[in-house]
Amino acid sequence: MSESLIYDKSAPGRRGVRFPEPDVPHYELPEDLLRKDLPLPEVSENEVIRHYTRLSQLNHGVDIGFYPLGSCTMKYNPKVNEEAARLFGFAQLHPLQNIDTVQGAMHLMYQLQEFLKEIGGFAGITLQPAAGAQGELTGVLIIKKYHTHRGDLKRNKILLPDSAHGTNPASSAMSGFQVVEIPSDARGNVDLEALEAECDDTLAGFMLTNPNTLGLFDEHVCQIADLVHNAGGVMYGDGANMNALLGIAKPGDLGIDIMHYNLHKTFSTPHGGGGPGSGPVGVAAHLVDFLPGPVVKREELDDFDNPYYVFRNPKHSIGRMKAFHGQFGMMVRAFTYIMMHGPDGLREVSEYAVLNANYLMHKLKGVYHLPYDRVCMHEFVLEGRWPEIEGIHALDISKRLMDFGFHPPTNYFPLIVREALMIEPTETETRETLDAFADAMLQIAEEAKTDPEMLHGAPHSTPIGRLDEVQAAKNLILCCGLPKDYAG
Repeated sequence: MSESLIYDKSAPGRRGVRFPEPDVPHYELPEDLLRKDLPLPEVSENEVIRHYTRLSQLNHGVDIGFYPLGSCTMKYNPKVNEEAARLFGFAQLHPLQNIDTVQGAMHLMYQLQEFLKEIGGFAGITLQPAAGAQGELTGVLIIKKYHTHRGDLKRNKILLPDSAHGTNPASSAMSGFQVVEIPSDARGNVDLEALEAECDDTLAGFMLTNPNTLGLFDEHVCQIADLVHNAGGVMYGDGANMNALLGIAKPGDLGIDIMHYNLHKTFSTPHGGGGPGSGPVGVAAHLVDFLPGPVVKREELDDFDNPYYVFRNPKHSIGRMKAFHGQFGMMVRAFTYIMMHGPDGLREVSEYAVLNANYLMHKLKGVYHLPYDRVCMHEFVLEGRWPEIEGIHALDISKRLMDFGFHPPTNYFPLIVREALMIEPTETETRETLDAFADAMLQIAEEAKTDPEMLHGAPHSTPIGRLDEVQAAKNLILCCGLPKDYAG
């Protein structure tokens, strides 16, 4: 590994680019802006290209292999989406252009709003939020504005299940609410008795992920909505798992008042590496006036066949959540995905996601403990441990999976399952891939019994072996590169 490091290729005087002499006067930078010691390697251009190309080939991604990262939906992104987003008329737009010159883009945004309204059963949509987590924050701020606008200032409490995504309590706390956790029942649903006990006149809202992070559709969703609404609260739906419901169920019809969509999960826009994300938010009719603005509106004028699009701010808007109009490139990709599939195709997306998850779950349960033995939706959660085998953890299983060429599933989430392995196969994988993954998981289970050190030392076939992740987190090395004595 050390031979491939760019520092090993460094030699005094090597340069990749030689700039011409400037035709403007030289200007010396202030001393306090210059680093005294900046040990950058001196290398030729082709060595730089080879170095970064080699690094890129070490990465795993959805274009390389199976990526069953539960709750994150790391599915294949169709390349036609990328082509559409790179069309000159979309890629070269500037957000400060006059709206007369961007009517095509605004038509796309308007149609995407209409699609998301129809898919989710909502009356209004904002495309502004830049990620699912920001969509959550948007939704919680709408809840707050809704109550304060009506003068109902005592509502200071947000309820959420113990299986919730960690961003749910974070968004609630950031918005100034008290967070109250509601336990799950024996079947993985929200415990109705515990919920009812908290439904009083201080309730601002309830945040429900459905299907939840156990991969289960909450059997009480309508009763939950009734309890919350009867107490004067707002039902928030975490739409992270909407890819299990497309064309099958509309959250708005189930009593959800607000929901964010993750375009980077449900509608296949790129995901991972820190972004870019996109988290549009849909709301019921009584909350449309509180959406962040601006939103795209259609004006018919005198010609129905040639509508004109404008930006409008809702009457009681919570204000802008992002500069300009959201992640436009992600909107193009999601719009393309929806148009390519159509209503029937979107339903098939969810049907195959659910089919693949149940197929894989049934191949693994019995060998791995399944804490909630029910028909799952798009994902399921196993325990990565065996009581009779000491010292084997979910992390060991995941590290060993890397030797088979598979990205590990999500580890240790949701927190209510011990040594959780959260597996989401998505709708884009073949039966052969699922069988190969199942075979690897079954082999690892056998090795846990007969050769546990194989798991403890894994991965064995990757360029870098097992890292001490706790030590790495505690002792960060933040520098411009790796030292010459780095051994890999």
